[in-house]
Amino acid sequence: MQWASLLLLAGLCSLSRAQYDEDPHWWFHYLRSQQSTYYDPYDPYPYEPYEPYPYGVEEGPAYAYGSPPPPEPRDCPQECDCPPNFPTAMYCDNRNLKYLPFVPSRMKYVYFQNNQISSIQEGVFDNATGLLWIALHGNQITSDKVGRKIFSKLRHLERLYLDHNNLTRMPGPLPRSLRELHLDHNQISRVPNNALEGLENLTALYLQHNEIQEVGSAMRGLRSLILLDLSYNHLRKVPDGLPSALEQLYLEHNNVYSVPDSYFRGSPKLLYVRLSHNSLTNNGLATNTFNSSSLLELDLSYNQLQKIPPVNTNLENLYLQGNRINEFSISSFCTVVDVMNFSKLQVLRLDGNEIKRSAMPVDAPLCLRLASLIEI
Repeated sequence: MQWASLLLLAGLCSLSRAQYDEDPHWWFHYLRSQQSTYYDPYDPYPYEPYEPYPYGVEEGPAYAYGSPPPPEPRDCPQECDCPPNFPTAMYCDNRNLKYLPFVPSRMKYVYFQNNQISSIQEGVFDNATGLLWIALHGNQITSDKVGRKIFSKLRHLERLYLDHNNLTRMPGPLPRSLRELHLDHNQISRVPNNALEGLENLTALYLQHNEIQEVGSAMRGLRSLILLDLSYNHLRKVPDGLPSALEQLYLEHNNVYSVPDSYFRGSPKLLYVRLSHNSLTNNGLATNTFNSSSLLELDLSYNQLQKIPPVNTNLENLYLQGNRINEFSISSFCTVVDVMNFSKLQVLRLDGNEIKRSAMPVDAPLCLRLASLIEI
């Protein structure tokens, strides 16, 4: 009986070996057949082939625990791209879109810039209330086609880009969470006093290249504002009151003709002020207008000044070119001139005025001993 069993087993082995001798790659085919039928219970898409997304990792921040699974098609509009390595971002820029597509709820960063979008329909962001950034610059959006409560529901929004559009009014209401607001290169004509109400976290406001004629006291409540750009507008007056945290103020290319006395004292952190290409005269400036100890750079070029306005000894850069200045008064820089009292001015530009180098007083080198450039 044992011999019969051994003979039967030997016959089977001979048959199997003959089969494998005919196919020398039988083991490779066997492994492939095993892989094709292997099932991983932790694979979220066990029956769907995964194709890597064309974007590299530089498209967004690294995912904390490795690359997440690619989103399902229904989670990303067909007009846009949603990189799997940056699952909270949606790229819909430069696609000739004329409308805003559906925004999935997981999104925090959406990019719609450089399209042909003309309206922001009511409720378009209701499904994605966790948005942090919205980029809508470079479109054709008009104020009358922006929903009234579009942005107020986005309680986590930090940056809003609406520059390079056709807006004629300030959008609003806006969420208190906002930190940066870009409204430059539009057609806005005024900033109502309540237009920025409640934006206590706003740090940067860009309103340059508009048609603004009046600002009023709209800036007073912006207690966190660091940068304010109102250049290239039609302002005749400076804003009524500046935020206390302000560090940079840009008002060049307007029609401002006067600045009140002690105007900058309410902003003790102010470092840079640009008022070039305005209509300033000495009659419109009080004695202590620019005597602010925090100022490092002051640009008053291309105005109608005939005298050098008094500045603080801490000022480092003063630009006065292109005025009508005809005298060099050392008291504008140093009230007392001696070994211990001097100006920290490093750059002084007086070219394009009516003054000559010979008009410099003899004690100017002592007062301006730190100056590396004096252009006359």
